Amino acid sequence: MQSIGIIGGGAWGTALGLVALRAGRDPLLWAREADVVAVINGRRENSLFLPGVPLDPRFGATGDIGKTATRDVLLLAAPAQHLRATARALAPHVKPAKPVVICAKGIEERSGALLSEVVAEALPQARVALLSGPTFAAEVAQGLPTAITLAATDATLGQSLVQCLGSRAFRPYYTDDVVGAQIGGAIKNVIAIACGIVLGRKLGDNARAALITRGLAEMARLALAMGGRSETLMGLSGLGDLTLTCTSLQSRNCSLGVALGEGRRLSDILASRRSVAEGVTSAAAAAELAQRFGIDMPIVAAVDAILHRGAAIDAAIEGLLSRPFRHEARASS
Repeated sequence: MQSIGIIGGGAWGTALGLVALRAGRDPLLWAREADVVAVINGRRENSLFLPGVPLDPRFGATGDIGKTATRDVLLLAAPAQHLRATARALAPHVKPAKPVVICAKGIEERSGALLSEVVAEALPQARVALLSGPTFAAEVAQGLPTAITLAATDATLGQSLVQCLGSRAFRPYYTDDVVGAQIGGAIKNVIAIACGIVLGRKLGDNARAALITRGLAEMARLALAMGGRSETLMGLSGLGDLTLTCTSLQSRNCSLGVALGEGRRLSDILASRRSVAEGVTSAAAAAELAQRFGIDMPIVAAVDAILHRGAAIDAAIEGLLSRPFRHEARASS
């Protein structure tokens, strides 16, 4: 596990390349965009997605996905809704038992599949793991202290990847709960949009704290229904990531919610951004999963209704505030 291939030339992929370098590995980044490859190799900076962060000369980029696929370990940092197509493009170049680490967060919108299921279908020959947890790419790229979950059902693979990627400032914690780690990483983005709406509507920090807490309960219920463990949601890939994403405007999902709460249209917000807010698509997929498994997820349902079903924000808020009072420990919502 000496050479690392990063698939995806956005901010997170670039930050992961720097993580690999600090761990003493040899990174090569593949980007779909030729201009990203050019600026990384020419200016030693990903000025399009991670401006202001200098890149070591040992950090190279390529537009040849086959070349990147020859690396010992592959980190898939493509956005969740593009992961299947990216993995399919990789498939002819990936040898049996290649370690492949999913570094995106989300649920595939059209199928409702977890990303581990998507990659298992597209790359059946690979050994799959995933990274999830409280990480802003800019802070990781700067080498600021970060703790993250590394999930894999194969404990030997998981522990090897911890040693491969870990360093003084980047600290992976292993779990075998792949389902729980993914649910936390996906649903926290939806809850962050709700928290942003609260900020945009100036409803106060009390309301945001309530959303974080009850959103965590929704995440845990869905994880349990899908075979995950509730304690995973109390860790870095659950509570940790939820807290970070819901309390900082560095979060693309929280800032998108703020803009919605202030009265901007979703289409205008998305058109003004180059980066992806995964919570937009995950909201619809999560709402469908809740129905499929018979899980009550009113915050997720409200965000989905606002984003995709034409619901008015104030009406959605009123719907949440009008729900019956419940015993907290036994509440289903």
